[in-house]
Amino acid sequence: MVFSSPVFLFLFLPLTLLAVLLARSTGARNTVLLIASLLFYAWGEGVYLLLMLATILVNHLAGLALARWPGHRGPLVAAVVLDLGALAWFKYAGFLADSFGPIFAALGMPLPPVEAVHLPIGVSFFIFQGISYVVDVYRGQAEAQRNPGAVALYISLFPQLIAGPIVRYRDVARQIADRVMAIPLFASGVRRFVIGLAKKVLIADQVARIADPIFALPMDVAPPAVAWLGVVAYALQIYFDFSGYSDMAIGLGRMFGFHFLENFDRPYIARSVREFWRRWHISLGTWFRDYLYIPLGGNRGSGARTYFNLLIVFFLTGLWHGASWNFVIWGLLHGAAMVLERIGLGRILSRLPSPITQVYTLFIVLIAWVFFRMPDLTKAWHFVLTMLGVLPGDSDLYFPDLYLSNATLLALCLGVLGALNVHEMMARWLRIAPSGGTLRPGIRGAFETVGLGLLLILVAMQVASTTYSPFIYFRF
Repeated sequence: MVFSSPVFLFLFLPLTLLAVLLARSTGARNTVLLIASLLFYAWGEGVYLLLMLATILVNHLAGLALARWPGHRGPLVAAVVLDLGALAWFKYAGFLADSFGPIFAALGMPLPPVEAVHLPIGVSFFIFQGISYVVDVYRGQAEAQRNPGAVALYISLFPQLIAGPIVRYRDVARQIADRVMAIPLFASGVRRFVIGLAKKVLIADQVARIADPIFALPMDVAPPAVAWLGVVAYALQIYFDFSGYSDMAIGLGRMFGFHFLENFDRPYIARSVREFWRRWHISLGTWFRDYLYIPLGGNRGSGARTYFNLLIVFFLTGLWHGASWNFVIWGLLHGAAMVLERIGLGRILSRLPSPITQVYTLFIVLIAWVFFRMPDLTKAWHFVLTMLGVLPGDSDLYFPDLYLSNATLLALCLGVLGALNVHEMMARWLRIAPSGGTLRPGIRGAFETVGLGLLLILVAMQVASTTYSPFIYFRF
């Protein structure tokens, strides 16, 4: 069950909101939310709910052990090993067997066959949150939670369960224990949810209709114009889809009284790859920074050690997104760009005009998206060569107009303008009244309410008229 599905929008969410609003205390609301979250996950994953419950139990017991024996690393190590072991089995067992099985076989040590393992949706998210909990308790940055229901709610909370953002325990511990559901917060949550839903349904799902057929073309037939159209469409799809889900999660959190941290901040206007990662999937970047990069030594050692740490982090960042070498290459491309910027390219970029540095960043990001999108590395490489003009393709049979309709072209244009922050500049201009003063809050609020109402109507029409709504996080 995804946020843009009719079942969620018109059944699950209204009933859950009603039940939470009828609950009179924080404890009762937590119970309702926990039951709803477990039902939400069981709806799509069935028996694999047991995996999430096992994750909750392991990390809860480890937290209690750390509270009883502070400073002892045994419970921490045990919990992290079990968490990562579960993640390795369900997400990477087949990948590791396929990648290294031939090597072991050549050495006379054949590996036992690995049957296809089902990948539970959201497993990376809830396991990373479990690790966050025990590490924060071990470091003394959060108190161990003695109520297993509170730990269960933190790990299973449905707004951020299947597509993030990754919420760290220390950021929501007090909110789980005591929070207020105020009307202004609820209203801002509705607004944020509707905007995120519109980003997903009206832009991401539409530009996916451009990207999917282009990336499905046979090798070397797409001309450069079509290849660039495809990768730009995919860049918009993954941004508006992912940031749209984050907006919906943040909005849902506010409706239930939670404050989640932001997860995206206009990444496509970044002027370096380093800045891109301060703006893209912020919760994942800060998770790897705090729980891996800094423990590895960060940038406190030699230059070579810092570069090694960066490459390790981005290698694992790529692997986190999926059990395939194309994700590893995607991560290492970003890591290599980060290393080059630290070596000296960053100083050069800081002296150049913003448009040039933004073009540089977009070029790196778009090239890397090709490998993220295509599991076939040979096809991905040929696609990049086509983008660079090395392979001409067949412009007589394949041309951009084949992949554009009125709806997809409109979504593409709106997506480009939104991703490049043009709408923010227009909003600043529209807030200035003809007399030079600012629009009154009441008038601005009325415009926003009408606009949100129109967005919601358009989304409802789209959801009712089609079942095409790709879910691109199943590998995460």
